[in-house]
Amino acid sequence: MEMSLDINFINQYIPLYIEAAKLTIRLGVIGILLALMVGFICAMIQYFKIPVLRQIVAVYKELSRNTPLLVQLFFLYFGLPKIGIKISSETCAIIGLTFLGGSYMAEAFRSGLEAIEKIQLESGLSIGLTHAQVMKYIIFPQALSISVPALCANIIFMIKETSVFSVVALPDLMYVAKDLIGLYYKTEEALLMLVIAYLILLLPISVIASILERRLRYAGFGN
Repeated sequence: MEMSLDINFINQYIPLYIEAAKLTIRLGVIGILLALMVGFICAMIQYFKIPVLRQIVAVYKELSRNTPLLVQLFFLYFGLPKIGIKISSETCAIIGLTFLGGSYMAEAFRSGLEAIEKIQLESGLSIGLTHAQVMKYIIFPQALSISVPALCANIIFMIKETSVFSVVALPDLMYVAKDLIGLYYKTEEALLMLVIAYLILLLPISVIASILERRLRYAGFGN
């Protein structure tokens, strides 16, 4: 059975996918940047074993990693208004993506930090560097280099997770595809444009991540 694509339909609705991709990129970038901040703070709390906060971070990571983003968005968008807290669709999406991604970023940063031998910290202190200087000039650069592959994988994962934003009435890529299928029954065309859109978003990140990983390996980091 041959599949014939309606090229005119594709050309007509490409602008809708472009606008949806812009929304996906904007919310994704904000969510990823906030997740990196949350992840770094959580990793530092765990690395320095700060009392109480360490336990809070552990609970947060378990809650975040063991609940789907879809459920988190439902809670934010439909649950919170029941107790009088109303937030916009975009804010829900950003909070949900940050909450989910922060735990994964925290684990990536934590792994990088713990891969650095404690003797490097002790050696830095022994030559007269302050604790802050040792962390800034010795520990952080190496930890970040080691964390790069995991961080890039998490970024790709988070962008793919944006596909559930449509449940909070955001006109993202998935929303546009489902809308066109429901209105015109052009399933093949709508899904083809959806796949191509995500490939355009994700392939450059994957390529950049591979290049970074190779360069770090050749430079002697991450081993």
